[in-house]
Amino acid sequence: MAGWEKRRGAAPLEGDEHRLRRRQEEAALLLRRIRGLVRWVVEEVAVGRSPSIVLHRYRNYCSAADAASPSPCACSYDAPVGTDVLSLLHKDCHTSRLNVLLRVLLVVQQLLQQNKHCSKRDIYYMYPSIFVEVAVVDHAINDICILFKCSRHNLNVVPVVKGLVMGWIRFVEGEKKVYCITNVNAAFSVPVSIEAIKDVVSVAHYILVVEKETVPLQCSSVWPMTSSVKEIAALLLQEEATQIFQQEDPYGFDILATYKFGSLQLAYDANLLRVPDIRWLGVFTSDLEDFCLPDCCLLHLSPEDRRKAEGILARCYLHKEAPEWRSELEAMLQKGVKFEIEALSASSISFLSDRYIPQKIKQGRHL
Repeated sequence: MAGWEKRRGAAPLEGDEHRLRRRQEEAALLLRRIRGLVRWVVEEVAVGRSPSIVLHRYRNYCSAADAASPSPCACSYDAPVGTDVLSLLHKDCHTSRLNVLLRVLLVVQQLLQQNKHCSKRDIYYMYPSIFVEVAVVDHAINDICILFKCSRHNLNVVPVVKGLVMGWIRFVEGEKKVYCITNVNAAFSVPVSIEAIKDVVSVAHYILVVEKETVPLQCSSVWPMTSSVKEIAALLLQEEATQIFQQEDPYGFDILATYKFGSLQLAYDANLLRVPDIRWLGVFTSDLEDFCLPDCCLLHLSPEDRRKAEGILARCYLHKEAPEWRSELEAMLQKGVKFEIEALSASSISFLSDRYIPQKIKQGRHL
């Protein structure tokens, strides 16, 4: 099978009508290529041959302890690091993997034909006895994206969990107008499909990404834009907004790193999904003294926390691209404590929104 053309990088925002036409053309092309692949598989089986599909493997980071070691890593956002061959000839896990891939392709084809969307969990429940678990569907979707050099949203497969957005922004979702500007203290659901967003207007100077909805930032003077959806952050990045992120412990740091460097699972698409200019606002271990925070804000790292932090510290990009982040994580591990961000409101319910966040943004105290 001939590969797709290499995808372009993120382009500047374009007119909604042109963008819609381009995406319709991309969907039609993808649909033709899916049909071509399925037709080829059927023809191979019909003449007694076993079809084989070659899939590249990608890796956007490795666990090199030191980028300056005698064997530095060769991780890349574009170059594959190996291949998998899926064939019906070999009686192993690849046979099942190819069967699942073709079954998921059938669902994707129907979605594109009918211009509908569904989640990976929806796909799983269509054939639960075949897929066994949702992770199998997730793996097949990754295989399809690698095979056709596209993103998940091109397959009309969307996430289940929605993020929330609030602040100085307005946009159109299909025929629905979302005017956050008229009520900056209210949170609105981020559209599941980024394709449905158009006519984005924002006068915000920055985007504040908050992973925890429990953080008491509503009714504040900060007017943050909160979302767990990376695509909308990447979309707004094209409007030259500044990204600032807030996290506090090893697992939160892992989420932060995913925003900046991409995830290993989606390494084939990391270059388009990541937000490389994102900044880490906190919480930092130095904030305990700088803001005279009470000791109740700190918790001891659990053994699981330590293992998580040590695993993250081994990632090559912390040595090559983010030494300040690495130093902060090392300090957290050395002191053996982490922050519970909700505890920052121990002294005052408005501490985060009235003092902590505004002061750190104004003084540029972020990494």
